[in-house]
Amino acid sequence: VIPSMRSLTAEEYVEAFKSFLDHSTEHQCMDEFNKEEMPNIMAGLRKVHPRLSLLLFICTQDLKMIRILQAAHPGVLIDNEIVEPNPQHVAAYKELVNQAPDLQNVSFIWHQMTSSKYEQQVKEKGTHKKFDFIHMIQMLYRVEDIPNTIKFFHSCLDHHGKLLIIILSDSSGWASLWKKYRHCLPSTDSGHYITSNGITEILKRLGIEYRAYEFPSGWDITECFIEGDAVGGRMMDFLTGTKNFMGTAPPGLRQQLQEALCQPECSSKKDGRIIFSNNLSMIVVES
Repeated sequence: VIPSMRSLTAEEYVEAFKSFLDHSTEHQCMDEFNKEEMPNIMAGLRKVHPRLSLLLFICTQDLKMIRILQAAHPGVLIDNEIVEPNPQHVAAYKELVNQAPDLQNVSFIWHQMTSSKYEQQVKEKGTHKKFDFIHMIQMLYRVEDIPNTIKFFHSCLDHHGKLLIIILSDSSGWASLWKKYRHCLPSTDSGHYITSNGITEILKRLGIEYRAYEFPSGWDITECFIEGDAVGGRMMDFLTGTKNFMGTAPPGLRQQLQEALCQPECSSKKDGRIIFSNNLSMIVVES
């Protein structure tokens, strides 16, 4: 009996995500954005008093962004509030902070909770703290109500503050894949198959000013086409949000999906390898 398809648990997702990061240029793409655009964005946070407030949803880019901010505003005190529900991610981040010798002027407050729980707490307390910089990097997929979440965190920006949203681009292979196949896959707690156009439409409706940048990123998925390959199996799990997709999906769906992944709107071929388009949109929202 073939076991039925089911979505990934949080632990399984972390493992599948690691195989994605190991074979994609996601981090290099964000580094490129940090190098080319972030210094100007951070310099634009004009402050009269010597203190900057940040609200960050844990991401591997956090400390890099804090250092760019330190370079743009030397000697300024930086208050950092961190929101993250996963205790392992919080522990790993605290470890990185403890090992960093250059964060003397930076303080951290930790909120181990979801963004909606944080929002609820702020509303209950009735004190609306204002932030100079807030980022939501690859996290809006897991939010219940995206328009109201954006609206709330935008209202948390101080004068001249900026909200950075990083999300998959509509030119990525994900956009094409989700349009055609999401109804065939188990529903996940990740919830939303949203790409950059969905976000910019929300911002337009809310009448909020923004600038969008697009950065190319690729993911080598060649192993997905090698029968029985363990790495390829984990990649297919990540692509579909499904545990053991290759072992539990109906053969027809498996074949359709593998064929779709080879199409030009999803992937390109380079030196005999199949590179899935993982392009990202960086959307900078003004206060």
